[in-house]
Amino acid sequence: MELALAEETLARWQFGITTVYHFLFVPLTISLATLVALLQTAWVRTGKDVYLRATKFWGKLFLINIAMGVVTGILQEFQFGMNWSDYSRFVGDIFGAPLAFEALIAFFFESTFIGLWIFGWDKLPKRIHLATIWMVAIGTVLSAYFILAANSWMQHPVGYRINEESGRAELTDFLQVLTQNTAVAQFAHTITAAFLVGGAFMVGIAAYHLMRRRHVAVMRTSLRVGLITLVAAGMLTAVSGDRLAKIMYEQQPMKMAAAEALWDTEGPAPFSLFAIGDVDAGHNVVAVEIPGLLSFLAHDNFSDPVPGINDTQAAMEAEYGPGDYRPNIPVAYWSFRWMIGFGMASLTLGIAGLWLTRRRFWLSERLRTGSEEVPRLALTRDRELGEGLTRWYWRLAFATMAFPLIANAWGWIFTEMGRQPWVVYGVLQTSAGVSPSVSQGEVITSMTVYTLLYAALAVVEIKLLAKYVKAGPPELTDADRNPPTRIGGDHRDPDKPMAFSY
Repeated sequence: MELALAEETLARWQFGITTVYHFLFVPLTISLATLVALLQTAWVRTGKDVYLRATKFWGKLFLINIAMGVVTGILQEFQFGMNWSDYSRFVGDIFGAPLAFEALIAFFFESTFIGLWIFGWDKLPKRIHLATIWMVAIGTVLSAYFILAANSWMQHPVGYRINEESGRAELTDFLQVLTQNTAVAQFAHTITAAFLVGGAFMVGIAAYHLMRRRHVAVMRTSLRVGLITLVAAGMLTAVSGDRLAKIMYEQQPMKMAAAEALWDTEGPAPFSLFAIGDVDAGHNVVAVEIPGLLSFLAHDNFSDPVPGINDTQAAMEAEYGPGDYRPNIPVAYWSFRWMIGFGMASLTLGIAGLWLTRRRFWLSERLRTGSEEVPRLALTRDRELGEGLTRWYWRLAFATMAFPLIANAWGWIFTEMGRQPWVVYGVLQTSAGVSPSVSQGEVITSMTVYTLLYAALAVVEIKLLAKYVKAGPPELTDADRNPPTRIGGDHRDPDKPMAFSY
């Protein structure tokens, strides 16, 4: 029994490490694809060089990121057969369907058009070339939806039946799997959180250059785009998160109770700001709470009761038999707070940035650095004070670029660990999904190899991003400004290098 438990723990650690690492790239890929498409649309509509330079700069960072995301994502598929073969046998008919759609439709759709976008700058008319990056953006969103539909089925299984002869779950309604409220709500929350990452990434890098008064025209435009994205995405993430929390309360009451360290059923139920609990005794030793707020989050009123951990445990024992159906309470409690805290800090940064950079505070004074005019941002009529506060904001914006990534990572840790001990909620426990023939040594070996490999890839990713971030947006040529008017280009110079290659 102890040996099987150790193998399950190791398998969960490996999947957790690789998944959280992979998801560092996913939200940035989703958001940057759309933001680059918007910048290129602005160039096509206006013809202004600043938008084209911004498109090429952020497009290069997008391509570096998506390449790493693909490499790290492929490994996730193998793990289902490596460490989770019993899970794959049980749910393969259902879980495999959205994954197949993701690969056959979304991923190939995305990869085909990204090739056209990379190599088509001097081969395709500008509007057709613009369409290719929009197809890439649509492909990333479709890919996310199919993956989230599969995960949502694990959170709330629908559209299936259990074949008693084979002992497997079989798909009966694929449309229900794709359109259930869990999938729709989780998709909305994940996508808006992804744009929170993209907005902060753009703000942080733009702040890095503005702090040094370099590439001001491009970075000033990028800063405004990033700030607007950051604020809009932050607000939508909060709204979609509230909706997802209400669905979570209905479908997984234990996860809601664990997230708030609510041990006993209360009405009105308080929202916990800080708590230190005794898990064995089943109560909190220290608790700082806002009365009634949890009832509002769960029911839209401040009075209805919310089931506590102890009562929910008793109800689940009555339904599923003896066992401990509580997740790791401290992890669920604190991961929920880190997710919200880092997400709201990002939103606050965006709001502050929009206020600080409103038009009437850009001084008209001109300072020459190379060929660019460098405006200074003032917060008050006192120029020295204004510049000091501005420099403070640039540093803060760059430092907090990682906040939404941290929030996303903790959000997924909460989502997955808060569901335990179920791998498919109410149907299959995690301990029953582990590969029976894989030894501890094999799991330790593969986990060590993957962790070291991912660490090496992280170094490569950071160095590549740092190199091209420091280089800044490229200078434009006449070929960049005047793409061909027909497919295939003008063929006046067959040996001309590609206008946009890596």
